[in-house]
Amino acid sequence: MASTVVSASLKAPDDELRATYKKQSIVVGAGCFWGVEKMFSKIPGVIDVVSGYANGRGVDATYRAITLPSNRMNPNNHAEVVRITYNANVVNLRSLLESFFEYHDPTQVNRQGNDLGTQYRSMILTTDDEQEKVASETLKEYQKLLLDAGFGQIATVITSLTHFTAAESYHQDYLQKNPNGYCPDNSTGISFDSTLAKTITNDTLLEEKQILIIEGSGYCPYCEKLKNNITSHYAGPIPISFRTASQLTNLKIKTPTWATPTIIFLEEGSEVFGFQGYMEPKDFYLALGKFALGDSKIYQVAFENGTDQRFCKEYEIFKSAKEGIFVDKLSGAGLFDTDDRFDSKTGWLSFTKPIHGAVYEKRDISYGMIRTEIRSVSSDIHLGHVFSDGPDGSLRYCINATVLDFIPRTPNE
Repeated sequence: MASTVVSASLKAPDDELRATYKKQSIVVGAGCFWGVEKMFSKIPGVIDVVSGYANGRGVDATYRAITLPSNRMNPNNHAEVVRITYNANVVNLRSLLESFFEYHDPTQVNRQGNDLGTQYRSMILTTDDEQEKVASETLKEYQKLLLDAGFGQIATVITSLTHFTAAESYHQDYLQKNPNGYCPDNSTGISFDSTLAKTITNDTLLEEKQILIIEGSGYCPYCEKLKNNITSHYAGPIPISFRTASQLTNLKIKTPTWATPTIIFLEEGSEVFGFQGYMEPKDFYLALGKFALGDSKIYQVAFENGTDQRFCKEYEIFKSAKEGIFVDKLSGAGLFDTDDRFDSKTGWLSFTKPIHGAVYEKRDISYGMIRTEIRSVSSDIHLGHVFSDGPDGSLRYCINATVLDFIPRTPNE
């Protein structure tokens, strides 16, 4: 991960090195540890960041155990945390905790955005009185900034660290290994540098294509419905961020934002198009398809039942891809496994079966033929057709490669 930041020469005497290197550590939890690890690893002075599990009782310190439905709201569940080791002569604890509060929404209880459960609770786990003092003072100051900006009470728990267990190896440096991996932005947008206590930082929304969902500051039933039916399952390549109407500074938005939810498709901070109110999954992915794909050949395949050319570029790339999962290009949902792929010599990707529950069948009588069409359950895009001429009497799912992305299988998966 991050390398040690030391200003002394590698040839400096040992006493000089010790004078410029003061290693300390703090453990915090701010939701999914992948993004928290990535954020802290970029801070100068941070030596190492390790994802792990902390302060649970009666629950195995493993990802499998903490994510069991029976532990989802278990108050004794372990929290997903990171242990930050840093050079205190380069960066101090106060600066790290300011980044901690600004990174996530500390007012949420047992959740961060769409991630629900006690393992996502906001925590600062201290090892001495000084750490507790700094944490409490930082929380108190951030609470005032949040209240002035219309947010509620901070739910972050400051308590002593009882134990820490490093997470499985495939969780370490996850977003470095998987650059397009899951990394939601759940920040409030309130910064410690604010002079008016209302400064909103939307820097990430000014980059490339983004999906912005404007929610109500209070309970919003259709926002919850949107999360339950779409965004909680979404794992596509275009990031989704959530804001309230008061947090839209520096963005060029044309659609009125009084309705919640309002869905805005942004490119470099400017609205391309937007929708007021709840959208059904089919409508959401149709809009996302137009936003992400434009009038391309891929859009025609996905939404107009088109067909890839035989031996197209994507087919040539995917036909020999190593072990992994082929996912829906828009939703990111897993569709087919390389374990079920075979070479049909047809020029299209072929599989003996899909991932269970990922696709559905539809009768297709176009072009004077009777066929069985295959569509994605998550986004409803057209994938291809299924035939009965697979190897050894199995089925052959003949699938367009252009509407897929590929995710290599991670170790231990």
